[in-house]
Amino acid sequence: MLHHVELWVPDLGRAAESWGWLLERLGHEPHQHWPTGRSWRAGATYVVVEQSPAMTAGHHDRLRPGLNHLAFHAPGDRSDLDALVAEASEHGWRLLFPDRHPYAGGPEHCAAYLENTDGFEVELVVGTA
Repeated sequence: MLHHVELWVPDLGRAAESWGWLLERLGHEPHQHWPTGRSWRAGATYVVVEQSPAMTAGHHDRLRPGLNHLAFHAPGDRSDLDALVAEASEHGWRLLFPDRHPYAGGPEHCAAYLENTDGFEVELVVGTA
């Protein structure tokens, strides 16, 4: 079982808006709050966004070695996924691979791939246990 994921972000306010909206839509609850970070919990697992003073670069690049994306179970069915995607742009997310949505991962894999303003990608997967 995953304990937590910590993402270092270049702008805490922007990250708290985009990640907070998404994580809460996925059923996470606000967990911790401190001057340079926030976290959201689902069960025993939590996600942290932090604007750490120890960062050595000002941006995230999902195409370089390191974290490419996080994948989450999306609640509900395809129509719920479409509603979430429709709201996403209001919260700093854009749909990746729109020409292949929602089957960019293949014909049997219903998911949305979103990228936020800071370059972090999430995959929201429908219908898998």
